[in-house]
Amino acid sequence: MTYGGSSGGYRNGGSGGGGSSGGGQRGSSGAQRNGYGGGGGGGGNSRFSSRGGSGGSGGGARFAGRGNNNSSGAAGGNLRKPNWNYDDLKPFKKDFYVPHPNVSARHPREVEAYRQKKEITLKGEKIPHPIQFFEEGNFPDYVMQGIRKQGFSEPTAIQAQGWPIAMSGRNMVGIAQTGSGKTLGYILPAIVHINNQQPLNRGDGPIALVLAPTRELAQQIQTVANDFGSLSYVRNTCIFGGAPKGGQARDLERGVEIVIATPGRLIDFLERGTTNLRRTTYLVLDEADRMLDMGFEPQIRKIIEQIRPDRQVLMWSATWPKEVRNLAEEYLTDYTQLNVGSLSLSANHNILQIVDVCQEHEKEAKLGTLLQEIGNVNDDGGKTIIFVETKKKVENITRNIRRYGWPAVCMHGDKSQQERDYVLREFRNKKGSILVATDVAARGLEAHGAQILLSVR
Repeated sequence: MTYGGSSGGYRNGGSGGGGSSGGGQRGSSGAQRNGYGGGGGGGGNSRFSSRGGSGGSGGGARFAGRGNNNSSGAAGGNLRKPNWNYDDLKPFKKDFYVPHPNVSARHPREVEAYRQKKEITLKGEKIPHPIQFFEEGNFPDYVMQGIRKQGFSEPTAIQAQGWPIAMSGRNMVGIAQTGSGKTLGYILPAIVHINNQQPLNRGDGPIALVLAPTRELAQQIQTVANDFGSLSYVRNTCIFGGAPKGGQARDLERGVEIVIATPGRLIDFLERGTTNLRRTTYLVLDEADRMLDMGFEPQIRKIIEQIRPDRQVLMWSATWPKEVRNLAEEYLTDYTQLNVGSLSLSANHNILQIVDVCQEHEKEAKLGTLLQEIGNVNDDGGKTIIFVETKKKVENITRNIRRYGWPAVCMHGDKSQQERDYVLREFRNKKGSILVATDVAARGLEAHGAQILLSVR
């Protein structure tokens, strides 16, 4: 049993550093929305009050053959790779970046000092200097209006260096911990990219495609796309398994500029001919390591084959294992690599981490004691997330916690999308101050102000 104080994201498995500088830039998941967007540690004297913190993440067992909605052998079996002929492809523009005079005037020493301060390391040729303020991004007015509306003070490290690279039309691999502002790092360039292309015609698929490993993460990405896309009439839809296909299919048939999808459900729609990727010129692979970890590599490969070879690709990952490197080498031509922080997972020193090794029969009593301690530290009860290994354990622990009189809600893979949305809404609004979940919620899911994260193994 492990536990630690936190206010940032969490990733199932060990422990790792994770910034919270992304703040609200990755929205909370909610019900599916379509059309034109629209949209540390506690105080006290106990062991939980010694240190506050911002997000933690860690690596789980990798490539353990965990299942997904499609069997690996049959992933996209009915899809055929198009015979792409460069002579027949209509040209498109992807380089929109014009350096701000302040950025161009900065001395290389000042630029290097900024990168060192933000722990930015780079690989590639002729990499543009980072911006330090939103105004230096030379974004269109509709983008700046959205940034001001959200109240962000300055770009995070991944945004400051990533935006100039992405806006230059380059392929990019961005490596940074969950909660670092990656979502906004690719959504804003996507919106600018879309608004510089020809409008969609009837029967066209999306211009921008974002692949994500889980429906919760996909919905959070959609929240950001709604917040910024609505200002320039960039439409989006979010497609994922576990929800009815009818509404998702209607969105695709009507035409949307951005599709945010989990690989399995997207493969289903491509095989049915509901949509196509012939117009797609901007591809994002978010949490690439997590997608490979979940066994989605065959689906990802099938999907990429359906996209024109001169596309722009942005791959985002929290870690840089050889499997992710191999995928990048195969599908990203002449890419720039951007790292924020360490490439290897390490403990976040802002988080107090405690490991309690005990017998199986002792865990229930220890958990009750811990929850009592947490309640004593936080006058308002605070918020706690408990991660466990199996769906059965989730249900059992939730029942036991409720028996103690604590308001608890739970989430796992057998819950319907409506149930998941309800649970997250209850937790966010503190009607259920304890969330018990399997690792379906462990990565890319914002902690909604949780101060304590428990892992019961």
